[in-house]
Amino acid sequence: MTRRFVDLSIYLENDVVTDPPFMRPKIRYQSHQDTVAEAGIFFPGLKSEDLPGGEGFAAAEWVTLTTHNGTHLDAPWHFHPTMDGGAPAMTIDEVPLDWCFRPGVKLDFRHLPDGYVATAADVEAELARIGHALQPLDIVLVNTAAGMAVGNPNFVNIGCGMGYAATMYLLERGVRVTGTDAWSWDAPFSYTARRVAETGNTSLIWEGHKAGRDIGYCHLEKLHNLEALPATGYTVACFPHKVKAGSAGWTRAVAIFED
Repeated sequence: MTRRFVDLSIYLENDVVTDPPFMRPKIRYQSHQDTVAEAGIFFPGLKSEDLPGGEGFAAAEWVTLTTHNGTHLDAPWHFHPTMDGGAPAMTIDEVPLDWCFRPGVKLDFRHLPDGYVATAADVEAELARIGHALQPLDIVLVNTAAGMAVGNPNFVNIGCGMGYAATMYLLERGVRVTGTDAWSWDAPFSYTARRVAETGNTSLIWEGHKAGRDIGYCHLEKLHNLEALPATGYTVACFPHKVKAGSAGWTRAVAIFED
């Protein structure tokens, strides 16, 4: 048996837009030569020519991030202070690791228009199409039009989102980790803002996220390469970085095939 990995994560990088301006990451790169002075803290008088090949001390990066940059796993605490009828919402360091290594199920919603809010009926119909009955703790991944739009300056406005009813359909069947290749599990804010302006209904804001008030769950955002996955037949690994009391943690999400 051969084990095969499919990378489901985007890069953390300066130049490709995957976040709105106020929350974009900043990475400063240091070459081997740039860090020679820092090496002097540990080895006074050290020069680059004293090191093998004259290559200086060590390459390094200084990174300014939110926990929601790049491919990341959101904790229930991100959505609301409470979950499951009033219990304190779990922070990312409290999320059971058992949730993060489970069979994957892909829902193909690439045909749905940007800004569309997927319903429970959409989820049910797609599960019927792929012939899958949800099992508790399945990791459900939603492939949207955003998956092929990384690099598009309009990325944050591309793809459909998952509504409250669609999210609850999954959670009521025991799903505790979901994911999307879009910027958000919900529809892009630009579309939601129009709907709120037209209806005055502010409950439409982050309605998928807010399902976590009723049943605590996590979701992955800014996945990538979901187009490479079949509907089922693999395990998803998405262990989050252990940020103390954090609302999210970065993850190198992968799909694992046992061929």
